[in-house]
Amino acid sequence: MPSPSTTTPPASTPASLPVLIRTGVVLLAVAAFALSYDALRQMAAASHIHWLLTYTFPLVIDGFIAIGIGALLILRAAPLRPRLYVSALVGVATATSIWANVLHAIRLNQQSRHNGLALDHVTVGLISAIAPLALAGAVHLYLLVQRRPSQAEPRENACHNTVATAPERAAATATNAPSSDNDVAQSPADQVAQRKQPSAQHRGEKPMATFEEAVEIGRTAPLGRGGRISRRNVEKAIRDKGFGIGRPRLDQVKDFLQEELDSAEADAA
Repeated sequence: MPSPSTTTPPASTPASLPVLIRTGVVLLAVAAFALSYDALRQMAAASHIHWLLTYTFPLVIDGFIAIGIGALLILRAAPLRPRLYVSALVGVATATSIWANVLHAIRLNQQSRHNGLALDHVTVGLISAIAPLALAGAVHLYLLVQRRPSQAEPRENACHNTVATAPERAAATATNAPSSDNDVAQSPADQVAQRKQPSAQHRGEKPMATFEEAVEIGRTAPLGRGGRISRRNVEKAIRDKGFGIGRPRLDQVKDFLQEELDSAEADAA
């Protein structure tokens, strides 16, 4: 029976794809911010704000949207009250930016003399609302891609485990072979392989769980407060199975399981 460590790991996305996605999202956010920036600066000037300060007014509104979305992702495991508070602030900032962009476009449309294509006020307002919405969405997408667990590390660990099975098989064959006076002495290569083979039992350490093993075990762990994934419960379940796990991988497993749980709840709703 093949060892679980030799199982072929699932195919993951190319390493360059997340980089390309992040680059595209950044360019989209910059373009959306520039469009919204121009409208908000003109609205600030029309509100009789000092002309030097009009250049900072868009940063207060659209910048708060970007920071608020990042805070929501950081506080995703926090109690409900602070999450509602931050959500309300982000909602007010987003609504303010949309309102200012729409009003700016409608007022200019009312005052303009149309020599070419003329649009009604509703269409102009809807088009102008795209920029702040695209900015908020781009920031959210970037943070989601940035927080996604990398699949490169589990694949590398799987490859290392596969390579290590050769000396393991050699050591097992030498151990299980019947003792006899006519046995041929082990070759130097086999002896070196056995000496280099790490033995968790000899050191008294637990074997480290791979990403796939940790995820499978973590699915059996009880949920924490608020029906969310608990890092402590996942770690306890993994260690109860006789495995060890480092803090970075534990965070990756916890985030992956939480995204999986959120997706299942969204599909059920």
